[in-house]
Amino acid sequence: MLNSLKTIIGSIGLSCIISTQGIAQDIPMPTAEPDVASPFAFAQSKQKSARAAKAAVSESGSRVLGGKLAEDGAWPWQVALMINGAPIGPDAQFCGGSLILDTWVLTAAHCVHMKGPNGDWRDLTPQSLSILVGSNKVATGEGDVISVAGVYRHPAYVGTEFDNDIALIKLTRKPTVAYKTIRVPDAEFGDMLDQPGVTTFVTGWGLTEGGKHSDMLREAQIQMMSRDMCNQIMLEARAETAAKGIGIAAQVFGLKTDETQQVWQELVKHVRAPMTENMLCSGTFEGGKTSCNGDSGGPLVVPLNDGGFIQAGVVSWGMSSASTNSCLENAMFSAYTRVSNYVGWLNQTISCLLYTSPSPRDS
Repeated sequence: MLNSLKTIIGSIGLSCIISTQGIAQDIPMPTAEPDVASPFAFAQSKQKSARAAKAAVSESGSRVLGGKLAEDGAWPWQVALMINGAPIGPDAQFCGGSLILDTWVLTAAHCVHMKGPNGDWRDLTPQSLSILVGSNKVATGEGDVISVAGVYRHPAYVGTEFDNDIALIKLTRKPTVAYKTIRVPDAEFGDMLDQPGVTTFVTGWGLTEGGKHSDMLREAQIQMMSRDMCNQIMLEARAETAAKGIGIAAQVFGLKTDETQQVWQELVKHVRAPMTENMLCSGTFEGGKTSCNGDSGGPLVVPLNDGGFIQAGVVSWGMSSASTNSCLENAMFSAYTRVSNYVGWLNQTISCLLYTSPSPRDS
C-alpha cells in the first residue's frame, strides 16, 4: 500500500515543483507541539480557557464539530479526565476515557504521557489527575470524582509519535453513581468492525467550533473509512505542499529540473504512512464531524444488533490547522487507536496487576 502511495506522491512532484506559491496553511497531519500534543499541559497552561474566552466573544451557539448534545445516560461508560485539585469544570477537563471494568479506564497514552520542562518524557503521576464518572456535565457537584491508583501507558508508545496510543488508568474504588462498562472486541471482531461504512459514534467534551469548550457531553455519528484512502488523502496533500517547498529550494540553489526530481524521489523514499495498522480512520466524506482538543482518549463505539455497543477505537489524533493551532474543523476524518490490536496487552496488564495486588491477611 505505501509503495503505491509513494508512486502517487512521485507523480505529483514535477508539476508542483516548478510552482513557487506559498506554503499551504492547513496541512493534514497530527499536531506535534508539546502544549498541543499533551492535553494535560494544554489545559494546565490555561490556553484552553483563553481560547474558549476568545471564541465566546466572536461566536455563539456552537456545537461539537458537527455533533449534538448527548442525552443523559446515553453513554454511561464515558468518563472525563480532570486535573486533580482544580475546580471541577471544562477548564480542568483535558481528556476523555471509558470504563471497561468497574475500576479500569481505557484512554489514550498521549493523555497521560507528556514532555517535562527539561525535555524528558514522563507519565503523569496518579496524584495529578482524577476521573469524573456518571455525568454528562462537567461541573461541581455532578457525578462521582474518583482518585487514581495507577497509570499504565503501553510500553511501545513514545511521546513523539501516535502509534500504540493507548493506556489504562486504575481507579481507587468503584463509582458510587450509575454507570456501565463498555466491551472491547477481540482481533477477529476488530477486523469485522474495521470496514468502510460501519456506523460509529464519537463522544466527548472537547473544543467545539470556533475554539469553544463544552461543559456538556456531545456526540457525533460518523463512519469507518478506508485506512488506505485516508493515508492517500493525507499524503497527497502533504506532497503538494512539500513539492512547493522543494521548488523554492531548487530555485535558490540553482538546481536543474532533473536534479530537483532526484532530490524529490530521494525524499519520497523516506515517507511513512500517517495511519498505521494500529489505527482506525473514521469520519464523513462531507467533513466537519470529527473529534477535537479535549476529546482525546474518549471512545469510538459501534452499535450492535442487540442494541448494545462495543468500543472499536480510542480518540488519538486529527487534522491540525496552522491558522488556528487547533483541529481542522472541516476535516473529513480523524485517527483512532484500534483497540482490538491491544486486547492481549489489556488483559495482561489488568490480570497481572490484580494478581500482584496485596491481599488482606487472615484474621
